[in-house]
Formats: sequence, C-alpha cells, structure tokens
Amino acid sequence: MWGEVNTAVHQGLGAIGLVTNGSVRDLDQFAPGFQALAGSVGPSHAYAGPVGWGDAVDVCGMTVRHGDLVHADRHGAVVIPLEVAARLPAAVDLLVRREKVILDVARAPGFDIDALRRALQASDEIH
Repeated sequence: MWGEVNTAVHQGLGAIGLVTNGSVRDLDQFAPGFQALAGSVGPSHAYAGPVGWGDAVDVCGMTVRHGDLVHADRHGAVVIPLEVAARLPAAVDLLVRREKVILDVARAPGFDIDALRRALQASDEIH
C-alpha cells in the first residue's frame, strides 16, 4: 500500500512523512528519506485515497490540525503547541544535562544504589 509510488506521490505533495493509526507495507520500497509511523505493518493492500486536504485528523486519539508541529520517532508521536516550540532547545538542553549526571555515575566503576541516589539528587538540582 505504501510502496515507492505512494511515498513518492506524498513527497511530491510536500509531505516528509506519515503518521497513521492504519497499517503500512512494502517498507523497503519507501521513497528515499520518507519517514512513517504506523499502527502496524500488514501484508495486504487496502483502499487509500484522499478524502480531504487540510482537515483535522485523529490518529490514535491525537488530533492533528493543518499547520501543527508534530514530533514523531519510533516510540510515537506528539503534537507540540506552536507557542512552546521556541522553548524546546532549552528544554532539551536541560534534559541532556540532567541525564548526563545520572549516566556518568551509572557508567562509572563502583556504581551502586547510593551513587544513584546522589546522582538523582544532583540531577534534580540542575536548572
């Protein structure tokens, strides 16, 4: 259903990827660079065709509207409110700095529960 022809068509219409609660197939035939997050991978064809353009859609309980910022990876997808998008780099930086304290301790020789407790406390104090 989502082989090279379909993904090339979607790319031609400006899509860089697909988020669906439906199924996909022919993963090895996706157009180069086309990303997909689907509810499942299935062996059979299905009827798929446009029924609207720019309409709000529901994907597994997540409403997505035209112009929304969607972050998706292999774990799922989330709509990011545009009013907080500019604050994302700072939030990511804070998360990375907090996790680094824990990862450094966890990878060090002699790691134990007391070291973890100290690392968690130190991580919480990073702002």
